[in-house]
Amino acid sequence: MSKSVDNLVWHEATITKEDRQTKNNHKSCLLWFTGLSGSGKSTLANALDQVLYNNHLNSYVLDGDNIRQGLNQDLGFADADRVENIRRIGEVSKLFVDAGTIVSTAFISPFENDRQRVRERFAENEFIEVYVKCDLEECEKRDVKGLYKKARAGEIPHFTGISSPYEAPSHPEIVVDTAKETIEQSVEKLVNYLKEKQIVR
Repeated sequence: MSKSVDNLVWHEATITKEDRQTKNNHKSCLLWFTGLSGSGKSTLANALDQVLYNNHLNSYVLDGDNIRQGLNQDLGFADADRVENIRRIGEVSKLFVDAGTIVSTAFISPFENDRQRVRERFAENEFIEVYVKCDLEECEKRDVKGLYKKARAGEIPHFTGISSPYEAPSHPEIVVDTAKETIEQSVEKLVNYLKEKQIVR
């Protein structure tokens, strides 16, 4: 990938992020859901999205599997590809936030350094790390997609939690424990946080 940006000049938008937030009557932010496969990231992100939509707020969900079938279909699951996967999602998420949208991302994003690099691209209170906590045993019991079974059989290399590490967040804004909390309880915790930070009313 070329690093040359000598001839590029950032073009400021006529309509600012703040303009769009004022029009939407709420602030924009990124809720970054991270956790093991099967922990419930996508389920929670979409449940929150439904609540936001019902309250006439502008929101969108970027799902890991969906993004890998389009924007990131050229990437595999080796460490370098995982890093690039997260970098791209961070940049796309920033565009959504600049557009005044509350965007949720549901990605394993196993490496803390990668998540930190994304955080650094956002203003204060715009990046909200949500650790979807669920122990490996429980995730394997769920195994909705049958991925753990394949990983244990050696059919999927570089599988997080089995043959590739997962680095849990050290200081997430929100922790939801899907082995102990219902979806409704977790979503309520997320909405309360958004209200506390005055992102939504």
